[in-house]
Amino acid sequence: MSDLIIKTEGLRKDYVLGAETVRAVRGVDLNIAVGEFVAIMGPSGSGKSTFMNMIGCLDTPTDGRYWLSGQLVSELSDDQLARVRNQKIGFVFQTFNLLPRATALHNVELPLIYAGMRGKERRARAAEKLELVGLGDRMDHKPPELSGGQRQRVAVARALVNEPDLLLADEPTGNLDSVTSTDMMRQLTELNANGQTIVLVTHEHDIAEYAKRQVHLKDGLIEQDFLNAQAEVMV
Repeated sequence: MSDLIIKTEGLRKDYVLGAETVRAVRGVDLNIAVGEFVAIMGPSGSGKSTFMNMIGCLDTPTDGRYWLSGQLVSELSDDQLARVRNQKIGFVFQTFNLLPRATALHNVELPLIYAGMRGKERRARAAEKLELVGLGDRMDHKPPELSGGQRQRVAVARALVNEPDLLLADEPTGNLDSVTSTDMMRQLTELNANGQTIVLVTHEHDIAEYAKRQVHLKDGLIEQDFLNAQAEVMV
């Protein structure tokens, strides 16, 4: 299992709503190798958001098992899951979730403050990640002084600052126009080319085309799982 970053067996999630039980994820078996770029797709109600929450250690399964980087995380407590999230997973969301009055550098270094890293080291690490996403000349700018694409790049740098095993991107282009979305996806493609494992959750087919593999969910089950020959052409 050493070459797998994600392994799920019979992963299931039920929600009890009054007298009704909603079976959001119905038993998913999925392996994702280190270094892959995978798009999880599906319409509203397909289970993709619930599945994302489980692989992101934001929620626990009703049944089944989940290993992240070889560690069985499906049976961990909430506190243990929080530690795994902070150490192994970087999140990029549709909403940028940046502090408007803080500089780009300070926004990026926040996870390292929570991790207890010393000031000089964490500022150097944050600056390095901003350079990586092409914002080395915008470190002292605050979010209102940046474009939407630049704000999302700050969010990507923040997600990378803990050097996570897995970058999980949930509809990362949802608030961006088409040109900026293309720029964002090229950024993720470049990160993946440099070895970063990425799982992208999206309902947009043109965005999923950037991933080298697509997993389509329907009614809480995997409907399709295939390699995307077009991915290299998209770059």
